[in-house]
Amino acid sequence: MSDTGKVEPAMPKTARQLGIMQGFPPPPEKRPTLANWDLPPFNRWAFQNVRSLIPTVDVFRGFGPASTLDEAYEDLSNIRFQRENGTTVSIDRFLGESYGDAFLVMHRNRVVFERYLNGMAPETLHLSQSVAKSVVGLLTGIFVSDGTVDLDVPLADIVPELTQCGYADATLDQVLDMRSGVRFTEDYNLPGSDMTRIDIASGWRPHVASAPRPTIREVILSLPKHRPHGGAFEYRSIETDVVAWVLERAAGKSLAELVSQYLWQPIGADRDAYFTVDEAGTALADGGFNATLRDYARLGMLTLNNGRAGGQQVVPAAWINGIQTGDRDAFGDPYTSVLPGGAYRRFWWIRDADRGDICARGVFGQLIYADPASELLVVKLSTWPDYVIPSLTRDTFRAIDGVRSALSDR
Repeated sequence: MSDTGKVEPAMPKTARQLGIMQGFPPPPEKRPTLANWDLPPFNRWAFQNVRSLIPTVDVFRGFGPASTLDEAYEDLSNIRFQRENGTTVSIDRFLGESYGDAFLVMHRNRVVFERYLNGMAPETLHLSQSVAKSVVGLLTGIFVSDGTVDLDVPLADIVPELTQCGYADATLDQVLDMRSGVRFTEDYNLPGSDMTRIDIASGWRPHVASAPRPTIREVILSLPKHRPHGGAFEYRSIETDVVAWVLERAAGKSLAELVSQYLWQPIGADRDAYFTVDEAGTALADGGFNATLRDYARLGMLTLNNGRAGGQQVVPAAWINGIQTGDRDAFGDPYTSVLPGGAYRRFWWIRDADRGDICARGVFGQLIYADPASELLVVKLSTWPDYVIPSLTRDTFRAIDGVRSALSDR
């Protein structure tokens, strides 16, 4: 029972408690399929085992030692905060209630709290969903800085195939901020939507046996322009796949190779990561990235340390600073229901445009939150029972605010 006398909601069951993939062999009704693997209850198991279901490509960590994460552990589990419904809850209870799989807090460059749930372990690779977009955003900053790509050149100048679709005259800058004029319906699991077409193309959903499965890039080339480029922000996952295509063409290497060389090895990742790939071997740049909790933290620390890691400048500091400033006037409903003072910049969400705290976010509750002002980094990996739950997103930010407040005087 809560401190207000209300009965606490039941704690969600873990994958093991649900019997998913338990037994040798597991019973058919407990085995995820392409039709249901990312939906409840099967996502409780599948997000930690994606490569058992979908083809993948490694993001090599290199041969060097993993970078050290300094530790100064504190027990934050009993910190309490007020939820949207007015009740208060501890961090420990909230992590269980919110379908948490892993949670890590870094303060002043040290790990102060780390928790694994739902059978996840430090070595487990977890699907990040749209956190992958922010990985591509950091990579783009490196190539803009060294002149490999130009923010203001029409994309068809780099990838001539794009003359066939609405992206022909869009610029990299417009697409990075999801302000192109290309039509893309971001309706999850809705038959016939553009998002469902990408899921089918990427191998995340079954396709009709009588028709060939399209590739990710064939879906891109089918998308028309329906408004002028440079308008208001409109969240469309496909924009990241377009940028990845541009980077691959300009650099002459695959996305997995580029992330390995320019991000994963320089940050001293502890384990190889991986992307899911389509039948053409194209990585799903908008949501197919998988890594460990601590490696997500290593990536997030780039944003707190002005792009530096391991004594070197990995991402240009000017690019990191640019991520923290966005056009609030271009950011409207429904996005302001979760981030009322927010904006979107270079595939990162800005929670408060005045404060400059930023997030990499993915459906079903994936989050990297970085606040330079308080030297705070939070990573939360989850398996929510629905793609988007705005109240749970807001409560997650309330939990982070509670943690920040508790750490502020330490």
